[in-house]
Amino acid sequence: MKLKNTLLIVISLLLLSCKSEVKKEVVVTTKKPNILIVFPDQLRRYSAGFWSEENYKKHVVGKPDPVLTPTIDKLAKNGVVFTQAVSNYPLCSPYRGMMLSGMYPEQNGIWNNCKKGREHSLKDDIATIPDLFFKAGYNTSYFGKCHWLKTEPLFDENGNYQGTTEAPGGHYVNTYDTYIPPGKRHNIEYFYQALKDEHFNPRIYSNDPSTIEGKKDGELHLPKVFSAKNEAEKIIKYLKNENGQRNADKPFCMIWSMNPPHNPWDDENTDMETLHKHYDTDKFPEIDNKLVVRKNADLKVANYARHYYANVTSADNYIGQVIDELEKMGELDNTIVMFSSDHGEMLGSHSRTGKNSFQLESLSVPFIVHWPKGLKADITDVLFGATDVLPTAMGLAGLSNQIPSEVEGTNFAELLLNPKNNSVKKPEDVLIMLGNSRGVFSGKYTLCLEENKKQWDTDKGTEISEAYLYDNINDPYQLNKIDLKALPEISNKLLKSLGEKLKMSNDPWFQQKKYSNLIPYPNS
Repeated sequence: MKLKNTLLIVISLLLLSCKSEVKKEVVVTTKKPNILIVFPDQLRRYSAGFWSEENYKKHVVGKPDPVLTPTIDKLAKNGVVFTQAVSNYPLCSPYRGMMLSGMYPEQNGIWNNCKKGREHSLKDDIATIPDLFFKAGYNTSYFGKCHWLKTEPLFDENGNYQGTTEAPGGHYVNTYDTYIPPGKRHNIEYFYQALKDEHFNPRIYSNDPSTIEGKKDGELHLPKVFSAKNEAEKIIKYLKNENGQRNADKPFCMIWSMNPPHNPWDDENTDMETLHKHYDTDKFPEIDNKLVVRKNADLKVANYARHYYANVTSADNYIGQVIDELEKMGELDNTIVMFSSDHGEMLGSHSRTGKNSFQLESLSVPFIVHWPKGLKADITDVLFGATDVLPTAMGLAGLSNQIPSEVEGTNFAELLLNPKNNSVKKPEDVLIMLGNSRGVFSGKYTLCLEENKKQWDTDKGTEISEAYLYDNINDPYQLNKIDLKALPEISNKLLKSLGEKLKMSNDPWFQQKKYSNLIPYPNS
Protein backbone atom coordinates (compact mmCIF):
# COMPACT_ATOMS: atom_id res chain seq x y z
CA MET A 1 0.00 0.00 0.00
CA LYS A 2 2.82 2.36 0.90
CA LEU A 3 4.52 1.67 -2.45
CA LYS A 4 1.25 2.28 -4.31
CA ASN A 5 0.69 5.59 -2.48
CA THR A 6 4.24 6.64 -3.17
CA LEU A 7 3.81 5.90 -6.89
CA LEU A 8 0.58 7.90 -6.98
CA ILE A 9 2.30 10.87 -5.35
CA VAL A 10 5.20 10.71 -7.81
CA ILE A 11 2.84 10.51 -10.80
CA SER A 12 0.80 13.45 -9.48
CA LEU A 13 3.91 15.54 -9.04
CA LEU A 14 5.07 14.68 -12.56
CA LEU A 15 1.70 15.69 -13.99
CA LEU A 16 1.76 18.98 -12.07
CA SER A 17 5.31 19.59 -13.29
CA CYS A 18 4.25 18.95 -16.91
CA LYS A 19 1.30 21.32 -16.57
CA SER A 20 3.60 23.94 -15.06
CA GLU A 21 6.10 23.53 -17.89
CA VAL A 22 3.36 23.77 -20.52
CA LYS A 23 1.97 26.87 -18.90
CA LYS A 24 5.42 28.40 -18.69
CA GLU A 25 6.12 27.60 -22.34
CA VAL A 26 2.86 29.27 -23.46
CA VAL A 27 3.74 32.45 -21.57
CA VAL A 28 7.16 32.64 -23.20
CA THR A 29 5.99 31.99 -26.75
CA THR A 30 3.08 34.44 -26.61
CA LYS A 31 4.89 37.31 -24.93
CA LYS A 32 5.21 40.37 -27.11
CA PRO A 33 8.77 41.42 -27.94
CA ASN A 34 10.39 44.19 -25.94
CA ILE A 35 11.54 47.31 -27.78
CA LEU A 36 14.86 49.04 -27.05
CA ILE A 37 15.78 52.04 -29.21
CA VAL A 38 19.32 53.26 -28.55
CA PHE A 39 20.80 56.28 -30.29
CA PRO A 40 24.01 57.99 -29.17
CA ASP A 41 24.12 61.61 -30.32
CA GLN A 42 26.27 62.53 -33.32
CA LEU A 43 27.59 59.06 -34.15
CA ARG A 44 28.98 58.60 -37.66
CA ARG A 45 27.75 55.58 -39.59
CA TYR A 46 31.28 54.29 -40.09
CA SER A 47 32.47 54.85 -36.52
CA ALA A 48 32.21 51.15 -35.71
CA GLY A 49 34.75 48.37 -35.90
CA PHE A 50 32.70 45.85 -37.90
CA TRP A 51 32.84 48.01 -41.04
CA SER A 52 36.52 47.06 -41.41
CA GLU A 53 35.70 43.35 -41.55
CA GLU A 54 35.40 41.34 -44.76
CA ASN A 55 31.61 40.98 -44.91
CA TYR A 56 31.00 44.68 -44.40
CA LYS A 57 33.86 46.76 -45.82
CA LYS A 58 32.65 46.31 -49.41
CA HIS A 59 29.54 48.28 -48.41
CA VAL A 60 31.50 51.25 -47.05
CA VAL A 61 31.49 54.48 -49.05
CA GLY A 62 35.07 55.63 -48.51
CA LYS A 63 36.89 54.30 -45.44
CA PRO A 64 35.63 53.34 -41.96
CA ASP A 65 37.07 54.87 -38.80
CA PRO A 66 39.70 53.00 -36.71
CA VAL A 67 37.46 52.82 -33.67
CA LEU A 68 36.79 49.98 -31.20
CA THR A 69 33.12 49.11 -30.71
CA PRO A 70 32.70 45.48 -29.57
CA THR A 71 29.05 45.94 -28.57
CA ILE A 72 27.96 47.58 -31.82
CA ASP A 73 29.92 44.89 -33.68
CA LYS A 74 28.04 42.16 -31.80
CA LEU A 75 24.69 43.75 -32.60
CA ALA A 76 25.67 44.08 -36.26
CA LYS A 77 26.91 40.52 -36.71
CA ASN A 78 23.77 39.09 -35.09
CA GLY A 79 21.33 41.58 -36.55
CA VAL A 80 20.28 43.33 -39.74
CA VAL A 81 22.68 46.09 -40.83
CA PHE A 82 21.34 48.93 -42.96
CA THR A 83 24.04 50.23 -45.30
CA GLN A 84 22.04 53.25 -46.51
CA ALA A 85 20.34 54.73 -43.45
CA VAL A 86 20.26 58.53 -43.28
CA SER A 87 19.08 61.31 -41.02
CA ASN A 88 16.57 63.18 -43.20
CA TYR A 89 17.34 66.38 -41.31
CA PRO A 90 20.78 65.88 -39.71
CA LEU A 91 20.20 67.93 -36.58
CA CYS A 92 19.21 66.93 -33.03
CA SER A 93 15.65 68.20 -32.57
CA PRO A 94 14.32 67.71 -36.13
CA TYR A 95 15.55 64.11 -36.12
CA ARG A 96 13.89 63.44 -32.76
CA GLY A 97 10.61 64.88 -33.96
CA MET A 98 10.62 62.60 -37.02
CA MET A 99 11.82 59.51 -35.17
CA LEU A 100 9.29 59.84 -32.36
CA SER A 101 6.29 60.66 -34.57
CA GLY A 102 7.00 59.01 -37.93
CA MET A 103 6.07 62.36 -39.48
CA TYR A 104 7.99 65.15 -41.18
CA PRO A 105 8.62 68.55 -39.52
CA GLU A 106 5.55 70.34 -40.87
CA GLN A 107 3.35 67.77 -39.12
CA ASN A 108 5.34 67.18 -35.92
CA GLY A 109 6.23 70.82 -35.16
CA ILE A 110 10.04 70.77 -35.15
CA TRP A 111 11.86 72.59 -37.97
CA ASN A 112 14.99 73.52 -36.03
CA ASN A 113 16.83 72.78 -32.80
CA CYS A 114 14.74 73.64 -29.76
CA LYS A 115 16.52 76.64 -28.29
CA LYS A 116 15.96 79.76 -26.20
CA GLY A 117 14.12 82.29 -28.35
CA ARG A 118 12.63 79.73 -30.77
CA GLU A 119 9.11 78.34 -30.98
CA HIS A 120 9.92 74.85 -32.28
CA SER A 121 8.34 72.12 -30.15
CA LEU A 122 6.95 68.61 -30.59
CA LYS A 123 3.17 68.86 -30.87
CA ASP A 124 1.21 67.54 -27.90
CA ASP A 125 -1.68 66.17 -29.95
CA ILE A 126 0.22 63.72 -32.16
CA ALA A 127 0.91 60.06 -31.42
CA THR A 128 4.52 59.08 -30.76
CA ILE A 129 6.36 55.82 -30.18
CA PRO A 130 5.75 55.90 -26.39
CA ASP A 131 2.07 56.82 -26.89
CA LEU A 132 1.45 53.96 -29.28
CA PHE A 133 3.32 51.27 -27.36
CA PHE A 134 1.71 52.40 -24.10
CA LYS A 135 -1.69 52.02 -25.75
CA ALA A 136 -0.63 48.54 -26.91
CA GLY A 137 0.03 47.45 -23.31
CA TYR A 138 3.75 48.14 -22.96
CA ASN A 139 5.72 49.63 -20.08
CA THR A 140 7.21 52.83 -21.54
CA SER A 141 10.44 54.49 -20.43
CA TYR A 142 12.88 57.14 -21.62
CA PHE A 143 16.48 57.69 -20.52
CA GLY A 144 18.84 60.50 -21.52
CA LYS A 145 18.60 63.46 -23.83
CA CYS A 146 15.18 64.66 -25.01
CA HIS A 147 15.54 67.99 -26.89
CA TRP A 148 12.05 68.08 -28.37
CA LEU A 149 10.29 70.75 -26.26
CA LYS A 150 10.24 74.54 -26.58
CA THR A 151 12.87 76.09 -24.29
CA GLU A 152 11.25 78.48 -21.82
CA PRO A 153 12.28 80.30 -18.59
CA LEU A 154 10.15 78.25 -16.22
CA PHE A 155 12.78 77.48 -13.56
CA ASP A 156 14.12 79.09 -10.42
CA GLU A 157 17.73 80.17 -10.24
CA ASN A 158 18.72 76.71 -8.97
CA GLY A 159 17.24 74.87 -11.96
CA ASN A 160 14.10 73.62 -10.24
CA TYR A 161 10.98 73.62 -12.40
CA GLN A 162 8.35 76.18 -11.37
CA GLY A 163 6.13 76.06 -14.45
CA THR A 164 5.84 79.83 -14.59
CA THR A 165 7.88 82.86 -15.67
CA GLU A 166 6.85 84.67 -12.47
CA ALA A 167 9.27 84.64 -9.55
CA PRO A 168 10.79 82.39 -8.38
CA GLY A 169 10.44 81.19 -11.99
CA GLY A 170 11.72 83.21 -14.92
CA HIS A 171 15.06 81.45 -15.36
CA TYR A 172 16.30 79.03 -18.04
CA VAL A 173 17.90 75.76 -17.03
CA ASN A 174 19.68 75.43 -20.39
CA THR A 175 19.97 77.34 -23.67
CA TYR A 176 19.35 74.25 -25.78
CA ASP A 177 16.84 71.67 -24.54
CA THR A 178 14.75 71.85 -21.41
CA TYR A 179 13.04 69.69 -18.81
CA ILE A 180 9.98 67.79 -20.07
CA PRO A 181 7.26 68.15 -17.40
CA PRO A 182 4.37 65.73 -16.81
CA GLY A 183 1.70 66.28 -19.41
CA LYS A 184 4.30 66.75 -22.15
CA ARG A 185 5.83 63.26 -22.03
CA HIS A 186 3.61 61.44 -24.50
CA ASN A 187 2.78 58.55 -22.13
CA ILE A 188 6.34 57.90 -21.00
CA GLU A 189 5.70 56.18 -17.67
CA TYR A 190 9.26 56.01 -16.36
CA PHE A 191 11.26 59.15 -17.04
CA TYR A 192 14.97 59.82 -16.50
CA GLN A 193 16.13 62.90 -18.40
CA ALA A 194 19.68 64.22 -18.84
CA LEU A 195 20.29 67.82 -19.92
CA LYS A 196 23.21 69.90 -21.16
CA ASP A 197 26.36 69.09 -23.13
CA GLU A 198 28.60 68.49 -20.11
CA HIS A 199 29.27 64.78 -20.11
CA PHE A 200 30.53 64.61 -16.52
CA ASN A 201 27.94 67.05 -15.19
CA PRO A 202 24.53 66.17 -16.64
CA ARG A 203 21.46 67.94 -15.27
CA ILE A 204 19.08 65.18 -14.25
CA TYR A 205 15.30 65.17 -13.78
CA SER A 206 13.31 62.04 -13.00
CA ASN A 207 9.95 60.83 -11.74
CA ASP A 208 11.74 58.14 -9.72
CA PRO A 209 12.89 59.76 -6.44
CA SER A 210 15.20 56.82 -5.66
CA THR A 211 17.43 57.81 -8.61
CA ILE A 212 17.77 61.49 -7.63
CA GLU A 213 18.42 61.34 -3.88
CA GLY A 214 14.75 61.53 -2.96
CA LYS A 215 14.03 64.68 -4.91
CA LYS A 216 10.72 65.36 -6.59
CA ASP A 217 9.94 65.30 -10.29
CA GLY A 218 11.16 68.66 -11.60
CA GLU A 219 13.84 69.21 -8.96
CA LEU A 220 17.36 69.36 -10.38
CA HIS A 221 19.82 66.61 -9.52
CA LEU A 222 23.57 66.75 -10.25
CA PRO A 223 25.15 63.29 -9.95
CA LYS A 224 28.56 64.40 -11.34
CA VAL A 225 28.97 61.10 -13.22
CA PHE A 226 29.78 60.44 -16.89
CA SER A 227 26.31 60.59 -18.41
CA ALA A 228 26.47 57.29 -20.35
CA LYS A 229 27.65 55.44 -17.25
CA ASN A 230 24.99 57.06 -15.10
CA GLU A 231 22.19 56.22 -17.51
CA ALA A 232 23.35 52.63 -17.96
CA GLU A 233 23.25 52.11 -14.20
CA LYS A 234 19.70 53.45 -13.99
CA ILE A 235 18.55 51.38 -16.97
CA ILE A 236 19.94 48.19 -15.45
CA LYS A 237 18.11 48.90 -12.19
CA TYR A 238 14.94 49.51 -14.17
CA LEU A 239 15.36 46.23 -16.03
CA LYS A 240 15.99 44.36 -12.79
CA ASN A 241 12.85 46.05 -11.44
CA GLU A 242 14.49 46.36 -8.04
CA ASN A 243 11.97 48.89 -6.74
CA GLY A 244 8.92 47.87 -8.75
CA GLN A 245 9.60 50.48 -11.41
CA ARG A 246 7.52 48.61 -13.99
CA ASN A 247 4.97 45.85 -14.40
CA ALA A 248 7.13 42.79 -14.98
CA ASP A 249 4.22 40.99 -16.68
CA LYS A 250 4.27 43.52 -19.51
CA PRO A 251 6.85 43.93 -22.29
CA PHE A 252 8.79 47.18 -22.22
CA CYS A 253 9.36 49.90 -24.80
CA MET A 254 12.49 51.85 -23.87
CA ILE A 255 14.21 54.73 -25.64
CA TRP A 256 17.77 55.57 -24.63
CA SER A 257 19.27 58.75 -26.07
CA MET A 258 22.79 59.21 -24.74
CA ASN A 259 24.71 62.45 -25.30
CA PRO A 260 28.27 61.18 -26.02
CA PRO A 261 29.94 61.34 -28.52
CA HIS A 262 28.33 64.78 -29.04
CA ASN A 263 30.67 67.72 -28.49
CA PRO A 264 32.41 69.17 -26.50
CA TRP A 265 35.49 67.10 -27.26
CA ASP A 266 37.96 68.07 -24.57
CA ASP A 267 39.57 66.36 -21.59
CA GLU A 268 36.83 67.57 -19.23
CA ASN A 269 34.09 65.94 -21.30
CA THR A 270 35.85 62.78 -22.45
CA ASP A 271 36.29 59.36 -20.92
CA MET A 272 40.05 59.88 -20.65
CA GLU A 273 40.71 56.38 -19.33
CA THR A 274 39.36 55.03 -22.63
CA LEU A 275 41.31 57.61 -24.61
CA HIS A 276 44.60 56.69 -22.92
CA LYS A 277 43.93 53.01 -23.38
CA HIS A 278 43.04 53.02 -27.08
CA TYR A 279 43.73 56.34 -28.83
CA ASP A 280 46.70 58.01 -27.15
CA THR A 281 50.06 58.87 -28.73
CA ASP A 282 51.49 55.41 -28.03
CA LYS A 283 49.09 54.01 -30.64
CA PHE A 284 48.53 57.11 -32.79
CA PRO A 285 51.57 59.43 -32.43
CA GLU A 286 49.95 62.11 -34.59
CA ILE A 287 46.53 63.23 -35.76
CA ASP A 288 47.21 61.91 -39.24
CA ASN A 289 45.51 59.81 -41.90
CA LYS A 290 45.90 56.66 -39.81
CA LEU A 291 43.53 58.16 -37.27
CA VAL A 292 41.43 60.44 -39.51
CA VAL A 293 41.06 58.22 -42.54
CA ARG A 294 38.65 59.98 -44.87
CA LYS A 295 40.48 61.63 -47.75
CA ASN A 296 38.40 64.80 -47.60
CA ALA A 297 39.38 65.55 -43.99
CA ASP A 298 41.36 68.56 -42.82
CA LEU A 299 43.65 67.11 -40.16
CA LYS A 300 43.98 70.42 -38.33
CA VAL A 301 40.22 70.76 -38.03
CA ALA A 302 39.97 67.11 -36.92
CA ASN A 303 42.30 67.67 -33.96
CA TYR A 304 39.63 66.27 -31.59
CA ALA A 305 39.62 62.81 -33.21
CA ARG A 306 41.07 61.04 -30.15
CA HIS A 307 38.38 62.50 -27.92
CA TYR A 308 35.57 61.70 -30.35
CA TYR A 309 36.66 58.08 -30.76
CA ALA A 310 37.18 57.67 -27.02
CA ASN A 311 33.61 58.69 -26.30
CA VAL A 312 32.34 56.40 -29.07
CA THR A 313 34.15 53.47 -27.47
CA SER A 314 33.00 54.51 -24.01
CA ALA A 315 29.38 54.77 -25.16
CA ASP A 316 29.73 51.32 -26.72
CA ASN A 317 30.95 49.95 -23.40
CA TYR A 318 27.92 51.21 -21.46
CA ILE A 319 25.50 50.02 -24.12
CA GLY A 320 27.24 46.66 -23.72
CA GLN A 321 26.47 46.62 -20.01
CA VAL A 322 22.76 47.00 -20.75
CA ILE A 323 22.86 44.35 -23.48
CA ASP A 324 24.66 41.99 -21.10
CA GLU A 325 21.99 42.53 -18.45
CA LEU A 326 19.26 41.71 -20.95
CA GLU A 327 21.13 38.53 -21.81
CA LYS A 328 21.46 37.55 -18.13
CA MET A 329 17.73 38.10 -17.69
CA GLY A 330 16.97 35.88 -20.66
CA GLU A 331 15.27 38.81 -22.40
CA LEU A 332 17.75 39.66 -25.16
CA ASP A 333 16.42 37.11 -27.67
CA ASN A 334 12.95 38.60 -27.31
CA THR A 335 14.05 42.23 -27.42
CA ILE A 336 14.02 44.21 -30.67
CA VAL A 337 17.10 46.41 -30.33
CA MET A 338 17.19 49.30 -32.78
CA PHE A 339 20.58 51.00 -32.77
CA SER A 340 21.10 54.29 -34.60
CA SER A 341 22.00 57.98 -34.21
CA ASP A 342 20.31 61.30 -34.84
CA HIS A 343 22.99 62.36 -37.35
CA GLY A 344 26.66 61.93 -38.14
CA GLU A 345 29.78 64.00 -37.46
CA MET A 346 31.98 65.74 -40.04
CA LEU A 347 35.25 65.21 -38.09
CA GLY A 348 37.21 67.59 -40.31
CA SER A 349 35.70 66.46 -43.63
CA HIS A 350 35.28 69.45 -45.96
CA SER A 351 37.07 71.39 -43.17
CA ARG A 352 33.96 71.18 -41.00
CA THR A 353 32.93 69.90 -37.58
CA GLY A 354 29.52 68.81 -36.38
CA LYS A 355 26.54 68.06 -38.58
CA ASN A 356 23.79 70.05 -40.35
CA SER A 357 25.05 69.49 -43.89
CA PHE A 358 24.23 67.24 -46.83
CA GLN A 359 27.68 65.66 -46.92
CA LEU A 360 27.78 61.93 -46.22
CA GLU A 361 29.69 62.30 -42.96
CA SER A 362 26.78 64.33 -41.56
CA LEU A 363 23.88 62.64 -43.33
CA SER A 364 24.83 58.97 -42.90
CA VAL A 365 23.83 57.20 -39.69
CA PRO A 366 24.16 53.65 -38.40
CA PHE A 367 21.02 51.58 -38.24
CA ILE A 368 21.01 48.03 -36.89
CA VAL A 369 18.03 45.88 -35.91
CA HIS A 370 18.98 43.08 -33.53
CA TRP A 371 16.29 40.53 -32.65
CA PRO A 372 17.64 36.96 -32.42
CA LYS A 373 14.20 35.43 -31.93
CA GLY A 374 12.67 37.11 -34.96
CA LEU A 375 15.35 38.11 -37.48
CA LYS A 376 18.26 36.41 -39.18
CA ALA A 377 21.55 38.29 -39.46
CA ASP A 378 21.61 40.14 -42.75
CA ILE A 379 22.80 43.22 -44.64
CA THR A 380 20.29 45.40 -46.49
CA ASP A 381 20.73 48.37 -48.80
CA VAL A 382 17.17 49.65 -48.34
CA LEU A 383 17.06 53.44 -48.00
CA PHE A 384 15.91 54.11 -44.45
CA GLY A 385 15.08 57.43 -42.79
CA ALA A 386 14.02 58.81 -39.42
CA THR A 387 10.29 58.63 -40.15
CA ASP A 388 10.60 54.88 -40.80
CA VAL A 389 11.63 54.03 -37.22
CA LEU A 390 8.13 54.22 -35.68
CA PRO A 391 6.22 52.17 -38.28
CA THR A 392 9.00 49.58 -38.57
CA ALA A 393 9.21 49.14 -34.79
CA MET A 394 5.44 48.70 -34.57
CA GLY A 395 5.42 46.32 -37.53
CA LEU A 396 8.07 44.09 -36.00
CA ALA A 397 6.16 44.06 -32.72
CA GLY A 398 3.06 42.80 -34.54
CA LEU A 399 1.25 46.14 -34.29
CA SER A 400 1.05 47.08 -37.97
CA ASN A 401 -2.72 47.52 -37.75
CA GLN A 402 -2.23 50.14 -35.01
CA ILE A 403 0.05 52.45 -36.99
CA PRO A 404 -1.80 55.78 -37.32
CA SER A 405 -2.78 56.81 -40.84
CA GLU A 406 -1.00 60.12 -40.27
CA VAL A 407 2.39 58.39 -40.11
CA GLU A 408 4.44 59.28 -43.19
CA GLY A 409 7.26 56.77 -42.80
CA THR A 410 7.40 53.24 -44.21
CA ASN A 411 6.88 50.01 -42.30
CA PHE A 412 9.79 47.79 -43.39
CA ALA A 413 8.94 44.98 -40.97
CA GLU A 414 7.83 42.52 -43.66
CA LEU A 415 11.01 43.15 -45.63
CA LEU A 416 13.12 42.47 -42.54
CA LEU A 417 11.19 39.37 -41.57
CA ASN A 418 11.38 38.01 -45.11
CA PRO A 419 14.03 39.72 -47.30
CA LYS A 420 12.62 37.97 -50.37
CA ASN A 421 9.19 39.52 -49.78
CA ASN A 422 8.30 41.74 -52.72
CA SER A 423 5.21 43.26 -51.12
CA VAL A 424 7.28 46.08 -49.60
CA LYS A 425 8.64 48.31 -52.32
CA LYS A 426 12.13 49.63 -51.68
CA PRO A 427 12.25 53.42 -52.10
CA GLU A 428 14.43 54.78 -54.89
CA ASP A 429 15.39 57.83 -52.80
CA VAL A 430 14.56 59.64 -49.57
CA LEU A 431 13.82 63.26 -48.74
CA ILE A 432 16.57 65.28 -47.06
CA MET A 433 16.32 68.81 -45.69
CA LEU A 434 18.06 71.60 -43.82
CA GLY A 435 16.97 75.05 -42.70
CA ASN A 436 17.89 76.50 -46.09
CA SER A 437 18.02 73.42 -48.33
CA ARG A 438 16.05 70.53 -49.73
CA GLY A 439 17.15 67.50 -51.69
CA VAL A 440 16.96 63.76 -52.13
CA PHE A 441 19.40 60.98 -51.41
CA SER A 442 19.31 57.91 -53.67
CA GLY A 443 22.39 56.13 -52.39
CA LYS A 444 24.27 56.64 -55.65
CA TYR A 445 23.46 60.36 -55.87
CA THR A 446 22.72 63.25 -53.56
CA LEU A 447 20.68 66.14 -54.98
CA CYS A 448 21.14 69.47 -53.16
CA LEU A 449 19.17 72.70 -53.64
CA GLU A 450 20.32 75.54 -51.40
CA GLU A 451 18.53 78.84 -50.87
CA ASN A 452 20.14 82.28 -50.69
CA LYS A 453 19.89 82.43 -46.92
CA LYS A 454 21.70 81.06 -43.91
CA GLN A 455 20.20 78.12 -42.11
CA TRP A 456 19.15 80.07 -39.03
CA ASP A 457 17.85 83.18 -40.83
CA THR A 458 14.24 84.02 -40.05
CA ASP A 459 13.98 85.77 -43.42
CA LYS A 460 12.75 83.53 -46.19
CA GLY A 461 14.92 82.57 -49.12
CA THR A 462 14.05 84.13 -52.47
CA GLU A 463 16.01 82.02 -54.91
CA ILE A 464 18.16 78.91 -55.24
CA SER A 465 21.76 80.02 -54.84
CA GLU A 466 23.27 76.63 -55.60
CA ALA A 467 21.95 73.42 -57.16
CA TYR A 468 24.20 70.41 -57.63
CA LEU A 469 24.65 66.65 -57.46
CA TYR A 470 27.16 64.43 -55.74
CA ASP A 471 28.09 61.10 -57.31
CA ASN A 472 28.56 59.11 -54.11
CA ILE A 473 29.94 56.01 -55.84
CA ASN A 474 32.55 57.50 -58.16
CA ASP A 475 33.27 60.38 -55.79
CA PRO A 476 32.85 58.81 -52.31
CA TYR A 477 34.38 61.80 -50.54
CA GLN A 478 32.16 64.26 -52.44
CA LEU A 479 35.03 66.39 -53.67
CA ASN A 480 33.24 67.47 -56.85
CA LYS A 481 29.90 69.21 -57.14
CA ILE A 482 28.19 68.31 -60.42
CA ASP A 483 26.08 70.92 -62.20
CA LEU A 484 22.56 69.64 -62.84
CA LYS A 485 22.90 70.40 -66.54
CA ALA A 486 25.86 68.03 -66.77
CA LEU A 487 23.60 65.03 -65.96
CA PRO A 488 20.15 66.13 -67.20
CA GLU A 489 18.45 62.74 -67.17
CA ILE A 490 19.48 61.96 -63.60
CA SER A 491 18.82 65.52 -62.43
CA ASN A 492 15.31 65.59 -63.90
CA LYS A 493 14.44 62.27 -62.32
CA LEU A 494 15.64 63.36 -58.88
CA LEU A 495 13.98 66.79 -59.18
CA LYS A 496 10.68 65.09 -60.04
CA SER A 497 11.04 62.85 -57.01
CA LEU A 498 11.87 65.87 -54.85
CA GLY A 499 8.66 67.59 -55.92
CA GLU A 500 6.64 64.49 -55.08
CA LYS A 501 8.25 64.12 -51.67
CA LEU A 502 7.80 67.80 -50.81
CA LYS A 503 4.10 67.36 -51.57
CA MET A 504 3.94 64.10 -49.56
CA SER A 505 5.52 65.77 -46.53
CA ASN A 506 3.42 68.95 -46.90
CA ASP A 507 6.67 70.90 -46.96
CA PRO A 508 6.41 74.73 -47.01
CA TRP A 509 8.31 74.71 -50.29
CA PHE A 510 5.44 72.71 -51.78
CA GLN A 511 2.76 74.81 -50.07
CA GLN A 512 4.24 77.96 -51.64
CA LYS A 513 5.33 76.22 -54.86
CA LYS A 514 8.78 77.67 -54.30
CA TYR A 515 11.29 77.41 -57.12
CA SER A 516 8.75 75.78 -59.44
CA ASN A 517 10.96 76.84 -62.34
CA LEU A 518 13.33 74.10 -61.15
CA ILE A 519 11.14 71.68 -59.13
CA PRO A 520 8.32 70.03 -61.10
CA TYR A 521 5.67 69.85 -58.38
CA PRO A 522 2.82 67.38 -58.96
CA ASN A 523 -0.66 68.82 -59.32
CA SER A 524 -2.38 69.47 -56.01
